[in-house]
Amino acid sequence: MTNSWIKHPTKLSGNIVELIPLEKEHFDALYEAANDPRVWQYLPFDGTIREKFDAAYNLALEERAKNNHYPFIIVHKDTQKFIGSTRLFDQFPKDKKLEIGFTWIIPEYWATAVNIECKLLLLTFCFESLGTNRVQLRTDERNIRSRTAIQKIGGQFEGILRKDKILDSGFARNSAYFSIIDDEWKEVKEKLQQMLTQKMSSK
Repeated sequence: MTNSWIKHPTKLSGNIVELIPLEKEHFDALYEAANDPRVWQYLPFDGTIREKFDAAYNLALEERAKNNHYPFIIVHKDTQKFIGSTRLFDQFPKDKKLEIGFTWIIPEYWATAVNIECKLLLLTFCFESLGTNRVQLRTDERNIRSRTAIQKIGGQFEGILRKDKILDSGFARNSAYFSIIDDEWKEVKEKLQQMLTQKMSSK
C-alpha cells in the first residue's frame, strides 16, 4: 500500500478493547458476532444476511486498498472475542479531515465503556498521529441513541443532510452530521478520559 495516510497495519490498543485491522479471515467470527437485528436497525444494509455482510466487508477491504477506508474490528481484550466494528473513511489528507463511522457494537456492550474507549482511541490517533483538523461523525436522524452518544463525547451538531442515504429497505434516510475539530480536541480528550474512568470504576 503506497502513499497511504494510515499505514497498514495499524492497531490501536486500550484497557478494554483493541482495534485491529479487518482481514478476510475475520469474516466468519465477525458475522457471528453481528447476527443480531438490533445492530443493523439504522445502518445502510442488513448485516444479518450473510451475502450482504460479505459484500459490504469485501468492499471495505477494496476501499482500504484504495486508501479511502480503514476498517477495524473491535476486540474485547479480556475475552478476545469480536464485539463490533468501526472504521476511518472519507480520508482527505490534503484537507486534514476524515470521518469515523460504520460503527456497530453488539448489544451486550451498549452503554458500557466500550464505545467511549473506541472513540478515545480513534480520535487520539486522528488528532495526535495523523494531525487532522476535523473529524466528522454522522448517523441516521432517527437514531437518538447514537446522536446522544456522539454529542456526549463532544461532537458538535452541524445539521441534517436530507435524504442522504438510501437504505436496503429503499427508505431515503436523513443524516445528522457532527464534528470535532483540533481546537476542541484537548477538552474533548479530557472529557472522554473522565467518562472512561467513571464507567470503568462503576463496573
